[in-house]
Amino acid sequence: MQFNYKATTKDGRSISGSAEAADRQALIAMLRKQDVHPILIESAGKKKKSKNGGLFGPPKKVKLMDLVIFTRQLSTMISAGVPLTRSLAALQSDSENPYMHEVLATVTKEVESGAPLGDAFAKFPNVFSDVYVNMVRAGEEGGILDEILGRLATQVEQDASIRKKIKSAMMYPIVILSITIVAFFGVMLFIVPKLGGILLSLGGPNAKLPIYTQVLLNISHFCVTSSIVNSIPFYHFFASLMPIPILRSILLGIPNLIFILALGLVITIYVLRYIKTPKGKYQFHALLLRTPVVKTVILKIAIARFSRTFASLMSSGVSVLDALEVTGAALGNKVIEEELRLAAIEVKNGKQLSEPLSHSKHFPPIVAQMLMVGEETGKIDTVLVKIADFYEEEVSVLIDGLAAIIEPIMIIFLGAGVGLIAASVMGPIANLSKNIGNS
Repeated sequence: MQFNYKATTKDGRSISGSAEAADRQALIAMLRKQDVHPILIESAGKKKKSKNGGLFGPPKKVKLMDLVIFTRQLSTMISAGVPLTRSLAALQSDSENPYMHEVLATVTKEVESGAPLGDAFAKFPNVFSDVYVNMVRAGEEGGILDEILGRLATQVEQDASIRKKIKSAMMYPIVILSITIVAFFGVMLFIVPKLGGILLSLGGPNAKLPIYTQVLLNISHFCVTSSIVNSIPFYHFFASLMPIPILRSILLGIPNLIFILALGLVITIYVLRYIKTPKGKYQFHALLLRTPVVKTVILKIAIARFSRTFASLMSSGVSVLDALEVTGAALGNKVIEEELRLAAIEVKNGKQLSEPLSHSKHFPPIVAQMLMVGEETGKIDTVLVKIADFYEEEVSVLIDGLAAIIEPIMIIFLGAGVGLIAASVMGPIANLSKNIGNS
């Protein structure tokens, strides 16, 4: 059963939270093991509407910054000598994210039952990544959990910073592009047809219009007619069998634009589902690595993530082969992950990691050279951290530069589109009006 409780800690601090237990007595016994004195215990009952989660409970998502804060706080509490179960219970009660609160309740229960912290985290892969879980396991085995959590917090913070920069750089062009597309189709559907009627009324059916104006009118006509739908074999026949007149009229009169948008939506859904398959994901990631500019950003992010993650795992006592397996899964690109998998095979056969990476298609030579220096001096983690710092700075500069370039380019394209539409419409009207005046 799920219970909500209020209690006081040994130092007199009030806490509240929720936990699962067989009954009230079992919950009381569990709380007393944590040196917590229960004051109020009640059944959780039906879920209330969450201010963050809507009608269906808390959202199944934890922000990266929430994870950073949790990791740093847990590291600090363990370093201060606070027992792990008490640390988790305290962080659970202080969590403002409803789903994080729910996750920590289950993690606390698992740890109290004797499960390792890494195994408890592994049950929530949408919150704690494979890298996170494996580093926690390594910290538990090596007795340096507080130190590992501190490194994890730094690593997650770096990832959050990079993602934030990418989102900020993409926000402006996405908004401008969306507004431009909506405005274009609005003009094609509602304004150009009326202006076309004006042009025909002024110049007559045989009026000669500039080619760009005629193209604009043809596009508009294509968008509002239903030629594609009615040309589909048997569609017209089956639609005419619809017994309800209104629905029959709608089916027979679907504009080409609506049909194309619906078809595009179906294709998009299919492509997104295909990308989630192993084969589709690999092909999509390979395509990204062949796309100009995007390739550069992805490679720099992957190298920075590889360097920092591999360094953290190596310094935690994880073997090279295990570290390569975990690091590959954390890069976010299946092509580079496969390359690391092949490198791990060569390492297993007795080669140093720097040797297969020196022949890599994606890792630059400087990475292999620096890694070779780290292998010779026994300071691989230190060297890789420097590589990570360098490439993270490179990513930051690159994204800032792209954001500065994209804005004027989008403005130029938007202005060119508006100018073309204006010239296509106003130019013929002025010429026809002049001809009428001369006649």
